[in-house]
Amino acid sequence: MDLEQTIIELLVHAGSARSHALMALQHARNGNFQAAQTMMDESQQAIKEAHTIQTTLIGLDEGCGKLPVNLITIHAQDHLMNAMVIQDLASDMIELYHRMSLQEKNI
Repeated sequence: MDLEQTIIELLVHAGSARSHALMALQHARNGNFQAAQTMMDESQQAIKEAHTIQTTLIGLDEGCGKLPVNLITIHAQDHLMNAMVIQDLASDMIELYHRMSLQEKNI
């Protein structure tokens, strides 16, 4: 296993998850909830892929410091955690946009 390449893949998937969640918010803001859901589905898939890589790395390390910790590893982990937080917040905000849209239609 090429450790550096694996960590870069983790970083790429986390970045993709973040980007898709933010695009979902833009679609929801514009009232396009179908596109928002599609973007959130893509975000969730990217998180799954990133989490699979993270789990593999954790398994290889076995909690014993077998894998070297460097700046790119920390950056990738930070990216993943931020993507997960953004995804959670985006889901709630999309729900709020949807509720507001329904209320506007009923007024």
